[in-house]
Amino acid sequence: MNKTHVTLLEIDSKAVIHNFNYFKSKLIPATKFLGVVKAFAYGNEAVAIAEILENEGVDYLAVAFIDEGIALREAGITKPILILHPQKETLHHLLPYQLEPNLYSFRVLHQFMDEVKKANLQHYPIHIKFNTGLNRLGFKSTDVDEVISILKDQQEVYLTSIFSHLVASEDLNERAFTQNQIDAFNEISKKITDKLQINPIRHLTNTSGVINYPDAHLDMVRVGIGLYGFGNDAAETSKLKNVGTLKSTISQIHTINPGESIGYNRAFISSEMVKSATIPIGHADGIHRNLGNKVGYVTINNQQAFILGNVCMDMIMVDVTHINCKEGDEVFIFKNQENVEDLATRSGTISYEMITGISQRIPRVLK
Repeated sequence: MNKTHVTLLEIDSKAVIHNFNYFKSKLIPATKFLGVVKAFAYGNEAVAIAEILENEGVDYLAVAFIDEGIALREAGITKPILILHPQKETLHHLLPYQLEPNLYSFRVLHQFMDEVKKANLQHYPIHIKFNTGLNRLGFKSTDVDEVISILKDQQEVYLTSIFSHLVASEDLNERAFTQNQIDAFNEISKKITDKLQINPIRHLTNTSGVINYPDAHLDMVRVGIGLYGFGNDAAETSKLKNVGTLKSTISQIHTINPGESIGYNRAFISSEMVKSATIPIGHADGIHRNLGNKVGYVTINNQQAFILGNVCMDMIMVDVTHINCKEGDEVFIFKNQENVEDLATRSGTISYEMITGISQRIPRVLK
């Protein structure tokens, strides 16, 4: 921990365990659990979260990029790690760390098989993704026969899993679209398993898919945002525990007289006497600039203190005129899911961006 920085992100390990067990309770015992720890575990701390999940018995971990997987391995994580978006040019880095790639196109499939052959390896675990509607990554349903042809009668790789990604599993108005995705994936996976005479792990559901589509849990589920305390609606979120608390302190308090301004470009000009507090966190730390000018707020002594003027790179100034506080007092940027959701809405974004956007210069503290 950087002990010279007063702004901190506290990570509640018990909350992670609670959320993990909550989603586990929705599964039958045979269904595996993949914990998604990409993007610093959704803005928290990937190694710490991965260690917690490993200790709790998670079956798989997933990250977006190869360097994220390498960092976990170098920290001692031993569970299988799925790399969701490997790049052709860096596939060879997977092998020394026993990282398992998602091979989503013929380009990366052929390249990875060549890398395995050059390394004189056999039966290296791979995962194949099919695009059933998200149109982001993955083979098309019309590619199935060619994929089967490539994987048949070769020794380089072993198909560990087949998967796809639901587009709108949180939106029950899109139930028909989601069911079409589920049906398409089941058809694809059955064709592969029948033709290759293998039984790979099949996985399709994300956090909201686990909640809304229990019949689609298949062999494994992938839980990301749910591990960090956010469900697909307020009712589900209320059953989860908040993982990250972003807190700081008051650096200085100013008395602003009528006609005086606060911050860059004089964005706030006082019409009456105002007391402002300066907090050492700004847009370089993930506080959106559009939270300025009384859109966003922090919490001081259980009261909302709205941001005055523009958000600075390293600081915000907040209105404490009617709050009993002093320099050095604790400040919460957010301390529960409701805070995060509200601030995300006020800044025109979603909770995902709010929590993943927390700068890495802010120390993470596990409690």
